[in-house]
This record gives sequence, C-alpha cells and structure tokens, in this order.
Amino acid sequence: MARTNALLSKLDFIYGNEKAHVILQHINRMLTRFSEQSQAKEKRWVSEKDVMLITYGDTIRSGNEAPFQTLSRFLLLNCKDLLSAVHILPFYPYSSDDGFSVIDYREVNPDLGNWDDVTELSYHFDLMFDEVINHISQHSRWFQEYLSGNAEFVDYFIEADPLADYSSVTRPRALPLLTKFNTSSGEKSIWTTFSADQIDLNYANEKVFLEILEILLMYTARGARYIRLDAIGFMWKKLGTTCMHLEETHALVQVIRDVLEIAAQDTVIITETNVPHRDNISYFGNGSNEAHMVYQFPLPPLTLHTLHTGNSSKLQEWAMSLEPTTNETAFFNFIASHDGIGVRPVEGILTKEEVNIMADKVKEHGGFVSYKANGDGTESPYELNINYLNALSHPEDSIQLKVKRFSAAHAILLSFMGMPAIYIHSLFGSQNDLEGVKVTGRNRSINREQLQYDLLQLELETEGSLRRQVFLSLKKLIEIRTSEPCFHPNAAQHVLKCDDRLFTLVRKSSEADEVLVIVNVTNDTLNLPFSELKLAWMDGETVVDLISSLSIQIKDSLQINLEPYQVIWIKRLKGGDNK
Repeated sequence: MARTNALLSKLDFIYGNEKAHVILQHINRMLTRFSEQSQAKEKRWVSEKDVMLITYGDTIRSGNEAPFQTLSRFLLLNCKDLLSAVHILPFYPYSSDDGFSVIDYREVNPDLGNWDDVTELSYHFDLMFDEVINHISQHSRWFQEYLSGNAEFVDYFIEADPLADYSSVTRPRALPLLTKFNTSSGEKSIWTTFSADQIDLNYANEKVFLEILEILLMYTARGARYIRLDAIGFMWKKLGTTCMHLEETHALVQVIRDVLEIAAQDTVIITETNVPHRDNISYFGNGSNEAHMVYQFPLPPLTLHTLHTGNSSKLQEWAMSLEPTTNETAFFNFIASHDGIGVRPVEGILTKEEVNIMADKVKEHGGFVSYKANGDGTESPYELNINYLNALSHPEDSIQLKVKRFSAAHAILLSFMGMPAIYIHSLFGSQNDLEGVKVTGRNRSINREQLQYDLLQLELETEGSLRRQVFLSLKKLIEIRTSEPCFHPNAAQHVLKCDDRLFTLVRKSSEADEVLVIVNVTNDTLNLPFSELKLAWMDGETVVDLISSLSIQIKDSLQINLEPYQVIWIKRLKGGDNK
C-alpha cells in the first residue's frame, strides 16, 4: 500500500489527481500482464567483478553471419571470463544517428539478427539495453500516424510556436530546435532537440509515458539487466526554462524506478546526462528513488587533460569532491564510448583555455571538435571527436609509448569507485577511422569503425601488434581488479595529494583491506619516497604490488621508482604472506 501511495503521489504531481488514478490503474494492469509472462529474479547489486563492454551490435562482422551471432562468438572466445556485461547500443530499426533515431522500439534491426540472438547473448553476459525515449524517428509509425491526423497520436509530439522565445532552452547541438512538417491540418513546427529526424516525445501526454513503461518492461523480459535512459534530462518541456532536469523529469524517473522495483527488481537503471557534475548526480535522487547509477562524464576529459599535461591536480581535486554513494547507487565510469569526449561536464573544473588547449591537441592528433550554440550567437566546444587511444598520443609516438599511456588511462578508470565500462574499440586497440568520417560526413564516425572478425582475431594473435599489446595490457588490469574486493563499486575512496605528476588514491573494502593506487601520468621516470604518502598502515609493513606481484618491505628511507606511465596497485599483506 505504501508503494502504491508513493507512486500515486508522483503521478499526481506530474499529471494531476484525476489522471493519476487512471494512470495507476493502467500501470497495475500492465504489471499483472508482465508478472504472468515473466519469471521473477532475485535482487542483486554489482561488485568488483562487474566490468561492462560498450559496443554496437555490428561492430564486428563476418561475411553473411548475423552480426549478433558474430559478436557472441567473438566475445565468448576472447572475453568470456573477462567481462560480466555488454551494453549493446541501440539495436532497433532506425533511420539516422547510428541507431539513436529509433523507428520501432519493440523490434530488433533485422540487419543485426533477432530477439533469439539477443536472448542467447544474455545467457552468457548481463545485457544493457538503450531506452532512447526523449525522441523517436520521423519515420516511426507513431509520427507518421500523427502527420496523417490519427487522433490517437495527436498529442504524442510537441507542436510549437516558431515566434516564441526559445533562448533559454539548452541546445546540445548547433541545429534548429524546431522543424517544420506538413501535416493533415497544415504546416506545423515540431520540437526536435537533437535533429530533424529525431522528434521529441510529449510526456505531458500520459499515453506516451504508458507506452514507454510497457516497452521498458518488455526489455527486462527480453534479457536486459541494465536499462540506459538516454538523454533523459531533456524529457519534459516548459517554455521559459532550460527544459533540462525539470522536476517533472525527475518524477518520471522515479515512477520508472518504482515500476521496475515491483516488476523486475534485478534491473539496474543508468541515466545518461552529459552535463555538469551537479546536474548529473541529481539523478541519484535521494539515494534510493531514481537511478541506481549515473554516467561519470567528467572522467573522460579530465583523464585526457591529466595525461596531456602530465599533471593530475585537476583530476584529483575533482575526485576529492565526489560524495560517497549509497549502498544502492554507484557511479558508472568510462573514458571512451561511441560518442565523443564531452567537455560540458568539466565546466567549472577546467578553464575555457584548458578546454581549448585540449581541443587543439585533439585536432593535432587527427580528431575533430563539435560545437554547441550558446544562445547568444556564439559557439563553444561541446564534444571532442576522436578515438581515445589517438586522443592520448601523437600519431608519431611509438607503439610502446601509446600502449603505456593508454594503459595508464585505463588504470585510472579501473581504480575509481563505481562500475567501469570499456568501449570495444579501446579494448581492442582501434584507432581513428577517418575513412568512416568521409563516408558519413559525421564527426562521431571516427570512433565507430566496423571490424572484420577474421582480421581482428589475426591482429589479436599477432605478437607485437598494437591490438594485441593493448588487449593484453587491459586484460591484465581487468583480471586483477575483478579479483580484488577493494575495487568494489562502493568501496571507500580516499585521494592522496603528494605529487601532481602522479595520480594517487586509496581504495578500502569493507574487510578493512586497502589498495594504494599510483599512476605516473608523465613520460618521465619518477622517484617517490613512501614517507610522502603519509599512510600509517604502511609503516614497517610488507606490501605487494598486485600488478608485478613483487613484495616490498616498507622502510622510512624507501623510495619507489616509477617508469613513464607505470601503474602500481599496492596492497598490504595479511600475516606476512603474499596471496
């Protein structure tokens, strides 16, 4: 009863008292149908053993084989015991934006495979599905029915006055906010936040929200353990505001959480909001009523800035400011993805000059910079479009240097509190796909190359190849992390400030074990006296470097030597052994 009353209260806030009761009846009927079709799963949380891969369904291809089957075959061969989860980027029929302009939420793109293929993959890995629910393709049945005048779809989309003032509305891309369409009742200006092919859904119409809830429940029945709420901050529109992170948006997320807690309590909700940190973490709600995880968007640009400059001060200051998460929440950490490296999340952390310097370095390394409109006629960097390996290293750097620097970046990712996710092109050492940009005309294509199975497998098996060196280096780090409870997503994190040329922090598990993380973020050999770390538990102790497996007897005069971009994970030994 308490849960029902809480749900009703949220629906009342969003839609008003009269509609709230009717909506709740619809939700209850939906939940009854779902419970009859699905098998209940025990609620569980994530642990240090959870590492997710981010990939498109067709990143790896093999002849006429369905790409889902190729992906499954490849991952079972190379990553079966390495990764716990796979985020398959939107795999529904689509018309643009590499899947993010969905034509039909309920179907699998036949070019990738079918629902049976998805189910088969779910037997081996936890899966994350995208819920791309801010917008839908103009080629979708919903929008076509709207254009034709079907009364059932009349309020599914947002008709707008082109003469109104939209200057306060947050614009993620330098494109028009409104797009004109010819409808059965004349020309209309429709709200299109991201592109003319991505039509914003109208959540002020409760029928839209009920449709989306039903689709969400279908995804959990089809094998989704994680649900990624894409671009969720834009959901509710109110003229005169930024139309970002409005109270109604948070209330919608809370209703989604409540429904899933009833129907599929094993599901983990992850919100994707590429915005400054304070707005991003607002989707934790009170720690138990909104998202289970939020994307840690400042981490990619801050890690890049750190390794570009050889100075960790900005990264460490930001890390020190992070609030501990609750037992029901965690950060979702990544440094590379299918998108570029967003720089809005470091507003207030990096200066405009520092962002511009980073953008210039990305161009020097063969990448591109995408800009956003500021509403005053000016533009500023929004996203750095480049493969992360190339972003870190100059094209003329040696393979060995590229691998060391890239591994250092991923050691930072894997050390942070939260659950890590690694992009498939990072795990397998891909580089800039400039040809892909030429073909599509889109900057983001630089990091979305499709790989041929046989060639990729050959490169991974070839001694000395860049792909093999990157994969083996990251594989080792992941294997150590997933066997160490101190790297549990909720394990305590304490940042040490001793030398800006190093990234240093301590992770502490509930068993009182501790791991000291040291990453040399420079291309120099450094000497670090242990006394500078000021860690009481190290005094006279025998410790082990989990990466090299070497034991060290700590003495006051002891210095540790770090090679360029070297990573050390030091753990105190129990009872003098080094197991």
